Amino acid sequence: MLRDGRTAHVRPISPDDGEALVAFYADVSDQSKYFRFFAPMPELSERDVKRFTHVDHRSRVAFVLTVAHRILAVASYELLSTGEAEVAFLVQDAHQGRGIGQLLLEHLAQAARERGLHRFVAEVLPENQRMLQVFYEQGYQVTGGWDEGVMHLEFDIDPTDTAIGVMTAREHRAEAASIESFLSAKSIAVIGASRRSDTIGAALVRNLVLGDYSGRVYVVNPSADAVAGMPAYARVGDIPGDVDVAIVAVPAEAVQDVVLDCAAKGVHGLIVISSGFAETGEEGRLRQRRLVGLARSYGLRLIGPNALGVINTAVDVSLNASLSPVMPPRGRAGFFCQSGALGSAILEKVRGRGLGLSTFVSAGNRADVSGNDLLQYWEEDDATEVVLLYLESIGNPRKFSRIARRVSRNKPVIAVRSGRTTQGVPMGHVVRSIEAPQAAVDAMFRQAGVIQVDTLDEMFDVAQLLAHQPLPLGSRVAVIGNSDALGLLAADAAAASGLEVTRSIALGTDAGAEDFETALDTVIDDPEVDGVVAIYIPPLNAGGAEVANSLAAVAEQADKPIVSTFLGREGVPELLRVPDLAGNTAGRGSVPSYPAVEQAVRALARVVEYAAWLARQSDEDELVDAVDHDAATRMLVKLLIESPEGRDLDFDECKELLGYYGIDLWDRIEVASAEDAVAAGESLGWDVVLKATAEPLRQRPDLGHVWRNIADADEMRHAFKSLTAIITSVEDAGYVVMRTAPPGVPVRLDGLEDPLFGPAVSFSISGAITELVGDKAYRIPPITRQDAAEAVRSIKAAPLLFGHRGSDPVDVEAVEDLFRRVAVLKNDLQQVAALDLSLVHATSDGVAVLDAAIRVLPVVDPRSGWFTRRLNVHPGDTIPN
Repeated sequence: MLRDGRTAHVRPISPDDGEALVAFYADVSDQSKYFRFFAPMPELSERDVKRFTHVDHRSRVAFVLTVAHRILAVASYELLSTGEAEVAFLVQDAHQGRGIGQLLLEHLAQAARERGLHRFVAEVLPENQRMLQVFYEQGYQVTGGWDEGVMHLEFDIDPTDTAIGVMTAREHRAEAASIESFLSAKSIAVIGASRRSDTIGAALVRNLVLGDYSGRVYVVNPSADAVAGMPAYARVGDIPGDVDVAIVAVPAEAVQDVVLDCAAKGVHGLIVISSGFAETGEEGRLRQRRLVGLARSYGLRLIGPNALGVINTAVDVSLNASLSPVMPPRGRAGFFCQSGALGSAILEKVRGRGLGLSTFVSAGNRADVSGNDLLQYWEEDDATEVVLLYLESIGNPRKFSRIARRVSRNKPVIAVRSGRTTQGVPMGHVVRSIEAPQAAVDAMFRQAGVIQVDTLDEMFDVAQLLAHQPLPLGSRVAVIGNSDALGLLAADAAAASGLEVTRSIALGTDAGAEDFETALDTVIDDPEVDGVVAIYIPPLNAGGAEVANSLAAVAEQADKPIVSTFLGREGVPELLRVPDLAGNTAGRGSVPSYPAVEQAVRALARVVEYAAWLARQSDEDELVDAVDHDAATRMLVKLLIESPEGRDLDFDECKELLGYYGIDLWDRIEVASAEDAVAAGESLGWDVVLKATAEPLRQRPDLGHVWRNIADADEMRHAFKSLTAIITSVEDAGYVVMRTAPPGVPVRLDGLEDPLFGPAVSFSISGAITELVGDKAYRIPPITRQDAAEAVRSIKAAPLLFGHRGSDPVDVEAVEDLFRRVAVLKNDLQQVAALDLSLVHATSDGVAVLDAAIRVLPVVDPRSGWFTRRLNVHPGDTIPN
């Protein structure tokens, strides 16, 4: 994704690029050529072309950036010495300023790191300010000096926090710009518009016009002279003015030709309403892959296919580029959904609740534009204060987690995830299913601050509270109302949701506006109250308007949230609305109402949880010390060269790898006889353990394969004889002697690698009961100290760590530190497919890691988004020739 939100293709140069390179060079200005070669060089000789296109991709690496299969830029590096290479760039003048140089530098640096390089040098003329800017603004520590009128620059290319921050900021700006081009389009072409009123094309034109769209609308229909009173054009290219966005409603087999026409016209983006793609089966999947590859190769972004469309309710845009005749009222919530069929129902529900939306995007099969893109856009969209996501699949969970965590710090994100239990993926979504357990996926949402709810109704319950009321400072609530029965239900619901009712005021059935206002003022001023549940059931022959005015008047000035069950209404009723100068349906301070008091309390509880998460966030976090990532990487590279298919590490290898991350695996001595065991016991000073080792024994604690607290040679001989007799049926059993661990709480830490989800780590108390009841806490690396502390305390058995029933509390900080080290290892080393510290003794003096198992596998599909920006590539996606 380039700075302007358009796409481009970065790939290694090849010997077949000779003609394309010559054509590229012909469109470069003399000045840019001089800046590149430090001398006039009007043309490339055959020798030059061969040198530039024939590289070994080791000591000489070169990339080209293409759009529509035309080369727009070339970047390369050449090895100078061990660990160091010289880098150079050339970008066509017409495309300078689009962020191409920075993007290519990212990819060159990553290629260099993969080949063991750590440093780039560059020779730059001082007049070449744009090239200097590329280097200085990349986030690397650039040093340099002058030599005969040339600037000599040097910088390490390690992915520092600063460099990664620069990259993610550019990613954010580019992806937000791509969505801005859709939602603020000044001209739209409807391709497939028809004169028949019952067609999709006609509905699209009608919704644009009736929605008072502020831009130009063009219709494309080769079989008509006019549609809906507007002139019709045979092709997009025949339209006299610019076209920002094209809405495509033609048969699926004709869409690719439309993409080429739109690319030639200079269209920014496509909204493909047409169905007949991945949702129809394998043939449709292939058609969808070709569509995405074609659109991206020509620089276009695509919403859909099989999409409902997009809506922007801003008064200066008023865009309804969708199949829904419902133009939702102006509001503070942005909504993204993937289901086109569900989109219309969502818009009806929004209108019925009086919630209001800022923008709405239904991405259908989500072949290109996804929820991640919308999060990037909404993060800095002043009109959007609450983000709503209906997710049927997650194409890039790691990126979603990273962006959502950043967005959630500034505005709440509420998500419904279908297929949450089954981890299923709709047929039209060409993504892998997540193999990680549901608890790990839920942990990702929770860790990112996303408010995950179970239903659309609950999403709107929470959204109407967040869109109109302030965040609570705690979990203490007051319940006031004129119904004792509903007041008790509210108290019960609060207790079940983790809220504490610190004040309850029963006003009586005949309470009026003045009574409610007095009670509300009292609880709002009470420092022991963080939120209010107000209940009003009108007596006979009373409409409740005066009570509503009192509620709204107090809420408008209050700094604490108020939820209500008012006349059994749902949404934000007219009576409870505060006028909004920005033109929204309801202003800040409007009071949301719920038909059931339990709904009101549940929504408030969700918001309390979010506010507590927000309060715990910190920009400062201590790094884990004593980590040698480079040594660990070298170890695994060597191991996978020797064992290309991967394997389980032996004990010594586990100890070495864990040691690089500051994790001390207790020593053990392998023995083959009773006398070997005696010698081992003597060397360790006795008080030792004799343990049988074999994979089946890890799963069969009932076999009694451990003999503890052995104090002398006689006990050892007896233990060895007894142990060998017990496990004679176990193949490949071996025996080890190790020191006896001090008394403590046995805990377990695991790490896994999901092909789509990426790394996950878990913490639990060790033992079969934990496995049976699923008492395990997951977190997604990278994790902070706060993440580790929350994970350790979140399991049901956590009291065992804190002195349960008079036992000694363990060193919880040491447990948390170990958890973070496992997370760092798993985040660093994708080759570690599975890690199991199955027995760790947590004591008052620290932790003792007694057992470990690690499986290493070659990386077939590298994690996306590591130190380079690239769009998500779905299985089978290709860039067409």
